[in-house]
Amino acid sequence: MPRRRLTVLAATLGLSALALTACSGGTTSGASSDAGSEYDLVSGGTLTVATEGTYRPFSYHEGAGELTGFDVEIAKAVADKLGLEVKFQETQWDAIFAGLDAGRFDVIANQVSINPERQEKYTFSSPYTVSRGVVVTTEDDDSISSFADLSGKTTAQSLTSNWYELATSSGAQVEAVEGWAQAVALLKQGRVDATINDQLTYLDYEKTNSPTGLKIAAETEDTSESAFAFKKGQDELADAVNSALEELRADGTLTQISEKYFGADVTQ
Repeated sequence: MPRRRLTVLAATLGLSALALTACSGGTTSGASSDAGSEYDLVSGGTLTVATEGTYRPFSYHEGAGELTGFDVEIAKAVADKLGLEVKFQETQWDAIFAGLDAGRFDVIANQVSINPERQEKYTFSSPYTVSRGVVVTTEDDDSISSFADLSGKTTAQSLTSNWYELATSSGAQVEAVEGWAQAVALLKQGRVDATINDQLTYLDYEKTNSPTGLKIAAETEDTSESAFAFKKGQDELADAVNSALEELRADGTLTQISEKYFGADVTQ
């Protein structure tokens, strides 16, 4: 075969190989050097994220608008850092872990708190939300500055919450309520002395309704940490997400998102 025909044939084969490589971008084997190894960790370069979509201010729709929220924005920022597209799959909380187990998505971003039971079954990223339990009183009440001061006082609590147990163990009498809104109403009416709840709940309420006439009078030493949840063994993907979170923490993105939704930095 003449040398010219060999050269043309080699060039043609080379172009075909390049075309095949470009077309394979929708598979996990089609990672480009620019995308980095993170592309290989998820199907088609798209990070599929499970979230409720009904959990304000973390994951919700503003009217008929697009999905938004604290967890949603952090997930988008992480995907952007990793050079990945992001797709949200709205899933009811009761089915969200089963969906992860079945491989219907790569990660859950829905204020999943880290606890020993979940750590046995799932891999977690580093926390992106840190919160405490807080005692909320009216601004003009200086009689409560610690949990010990709740002894003999009346708090408004849901009887099925952990905060109910904390209130009773602190010596408080409990007025049963259905949730935060009812507890706040009773507190403002002067029918109870305080309510115990998660710091994030209070900060969201304060950010949305300020001025509220309420304040944090005391907070727990123990913290609750929430993170992205992955199937057990997804260590490479979790490590990549951790690296992205570290960069987002360093460049101030996490703080910016947090202050947008809570008026404070709840990411560390």
